[in-house]
Amino acid sequence: VGNSPVLTCPHNSNISLLTWKISPSVGGPCSLSYRADQNKINRTNCSDSMNWQFRPDREPALEIRQVGIDHEGTYTCEVAAREGNFHKTYHLTVLVPPRLTLYRDEHGNPVCEAAAGKPAAQILWVPESNSTSREEGHDNGVVSVLSKFTACSTNVTDATCIVSHPAGNQSKSIAC
Repeated sequence: VGNSPVLTCPHNSNISLLTWKISPSVGGPCSLSYRADQNKINRTNCSDSMNWQFRPDREPALEIRQVGIDHEGTYTCEVAAREGNFHKTYHLTVLVPPRLTLYRDEHGNPVCEAAAGKPAAQILWVPESNSTSREEGHDNGVVSVLSKFTACSTNVTDATCIVSHPAGNQSKSIAC
């Protein structure tokens, strides 16, 4: 989330028609087309966050500014040229790093929350304990995970919550 990836297309100096076909996971499709004979770009149902990058000396490319969950989906570039037709397909998956919070519940037990991540984060405790955890899915595809540390005792004075996620790992410690 928030990055601006550039998706490239097969380069050919004799392009007559180039089309990006975008099928998002949520919402309707859109397309961007370029006709060389008319030097014309046509945009159909695409948001302004999708920028056409086309220069004769470079591969035709599509930049997606400030990627959000709604950009997730399939992106296909189709090129028609004298040498034939070419295509390249990307399957864009958007990762959302969770927000980590660590606090004590009303009984003094440490609680670790990895909020609004995509995919769901994994929560581990150090020292290891028989922790209880639950997941809550949200309408926009993100997931919050809540884990309660249950091993506080006279032998255990601190607990460390470790959140494992493809967008990056995080950890926080709290006194029992």
